[in-house]
Amino acid sequence: MAEEILREQHKVTGEKLLQTVKRLVHEGNIRRIIIKDDKDRTIFEIPLTLGVVGAVLLPVWVAIGAIAALAADYTIEVERLESKQPAETAGAL
Repeated sequence: MAEEILREQHKVTGEKLLQTVKRLVHEGNIRRIIIKDDKDRTIFEIPLTLGVVGAVLLPVWVAIGAIAALAADYTIEVERLESKQPAETAGAL
């Protein structure tokens, strides 16, 4: 089974930043989250691995909360791992 990295972007305001990042982390299959400011500069990058949850992320939540107070608009760039199912051969039973 091959894996493909898909990228998506979410535009959020500072007040929704932490809430949106937490929701994305809980969705799973996220490889990396990059937070960019309104000038498209990377200001925070969170590499995620399987099993990273709970108390381990507490310092990350605090840092994102502090970042959210600095500006009004952010872009959250998400890298997801998407499993590609091998194509089934025609006529195989």
